[in-house]
Amino acid sequence: MNIEQILAPKILQVVESLYQSSFDAKLVQLQKTKKEFEGDVTLVVFPFSKAAKKSPQETAEEIGRALLQSVDTISKFNVVQGFLNLSINDVFWVNQLQQMNADSAFGLVSQGKNKVMVEYSSPNTNKPLHLGHLRNNFLGFSVAEILAANGNQVVKTQIINDRGVHICKSMLAWQRFGNGETPQSSGLKGDKLVGKYYVEFDKAMREESKKILANWHEGIFENTPADIVAEFRRLKQAFEEKDDEKTKKGIEGKMKELANSQTPIMTDVKEMLLKWEAHDTEVYALWQKMNGWVYDGFAETYRMMGVDFHKLYYESDTYVYGKSMVEEGLAKGVFYKKPDGSVWVDLTADGLDEKIVLRSDGTAVYMTQDIGTARQRFMDYPDLNGIIYTVGNEQDYHFKVLFLILKKLGYTWADNCYHLSYGMVDLPSGKMKSREGTVVDADDLMDEVIAKAKEMTQERGHIEGMGDAEKNNLYRIIGLGGLKYYLLKVDPKKRMLFDPAESVDLNGNTGPFIQYAHARIASLLRKAENVSFPAAAVELQPSERELIKHLAAYPQVVADAGHAYSPALIANYAYDLVKHYNSFYQSVSIFKEEDVAKRNFRLVLSQTVGKVIKSSMKLLGIEVPERM
Repeated sequence: MNIEQILAPKILQVVESLYQSSFDAKLVQLQKTKKEFEGDVTLVVFPFSKAAKKSPQETAEEIGRALLQSVDTISKFNVVQGFLNLSINDVFWVNQLQQMNADSAFGLVSQGKNKVMVEYSSPNTNKPLHLGHLRNNFLGFSVAEILAANGNQVVKTQIINDRGVHICKSMLAWQRFGNGETPQSSGLKGDKLVGKYYVEFDKAMREESKKILANWHEGIFENTPADIVAEFRRLKQAFEEKDDEKTKKGIEGKMKELANSQTPIMTDVKEMLLKWEAHDTEVYALWQKMNGWVYDGFAETYRMMGVDFHKLYYESDTYVYGKSMVEEGLAKGVFYKKPDGSVWVDLTADGLDEKIVLRSDGTAVYMTQDIGTARQRFMDYPDLNGIIYTVGNEQDYHFKVLFLILKKLGYTWADNCYHLSYGMVDLPSGKMKSREGTVVDADDLMDEVIAKAKEMTQERGHIEGMGDAEKNNLYRIIGLGGLKYYLLKVDPKKRMLFDPAESVDLNGNTGPFIQYAHARIASLLRKAENVSFPAAAVELQPSERELIKHLAAYPQVVADAGHAYSPALIANYAYDLVKHYNSFYQSVSIFKEEDVAKRNFRLVLSQTVGKVIKSSMKLLGIEVPERM
């Protein structure tokens, strides 16, 4: 329990005795004392002024005197504008440290019955993982760890988007332009090889699209459907009538999309998707081969990231469940069929719009797959209390629609589905585009931060006596720690700008800054050899008291991070803890202290800080080194 939880019932008892009245426990409102005032905990006394029949200032003075006489934990008090600031004695804080140091699982809750699933990563098998996937994976993995630390049984999962038009684009391009190239023959990781052909498809489609657009502008519409011709003419007229450059650019983009849809290569991709859904032997074999390459590549990347999964779902399986649920929804009147055979849901009465759930040719869309995946997960885990979907905020609307559809289909567990929406990661060069090959590759970025960590560490020294393997492991720990921390210290909802060099800086709010504090403490403890809690009483220095108070807040921070699904709360707590420790380290002596009890106390305090640093960083998926 924290100090507020310990004091609240004692304060209630004292106030009830003082005023001979019964009070609701909720009226005991405690908060941390503001930095500019003396004290540890502040009591809001206004709720008791009426019973006291005195002003808030007088009431606070009266309650303060009564608490000082009755509660031995309180050493003194002061009153500021009706707020009662209470100071807690050293004995309490010393005992708190002793308990924290003895508790190997300090801050963590033992596992209970509540089971929750956390989905993250969920890549497409037509390209390698990129910077956006790094934030997704690190966020989802960390939230899973934090929820487990709060006593939940956690199932870590992903849905692998292994089918659809985009996957067929890579397949068709490899079939046409690949000349039998494989990961072995090219030396490329499988996911990078397949991604290469996704880009090749886009290049080929753009060339065909340019020719079609040129013909359309000349009035040549040979073999073009009448509705496409009409739409192009409408867009062209709108383009010619507008003066605003931004609007004209948007219309121009729509004309290009229209032309893209009519390219021969795009037509062939749609045909390939139909063949895949019909389990055409040749197409299916190609799909299995190329997806196998990608899975091997993903496995390497996940190992370097340090993330894992308990259960994998594949869109190629779950879209089938989704299609059966569409039939179920049609029978219930939740969905309706348009004249072209496509199936839709009308959500306009709910403040949304109409959404397609099945194409006119019978092929599934993302919504089809997501409906089926959700149902399959609750079938696989009947005791599941909820699902957390870690997906970027560009999909906010998608998940509103998904959860609403599930409710309309009668699945009450839809109320326990939550979209952990996070902001995109920007670079100084702008937004990434996979099809144009302008993404920041996840493997390349991890290699880059590890290289920067190596350069920084070699410049600083302190690695004498390490073997090459130990050095390389240290560079990895620092580089990936910096990368993860940089992406997690920002509130998940916020968009962020990523700077690789800044992420591995030893100064400021960075992972290496925190890792270095742990390494420093490990060095102290190696030098001390044996660390034991002092038997003699210890009078605390201000920096020691503040450090213990910050340590004592750790369990509440873990709980708050679990409620908010926010690793940023853990990250910034760890940063503040290290700042408090550095202040302590600079203000007192440890090994030069002649008083053995004080020296041992400070070593135990350092040891406890090191333990909490390691624990908090583990919740972020970050390792901490013993030497640095």
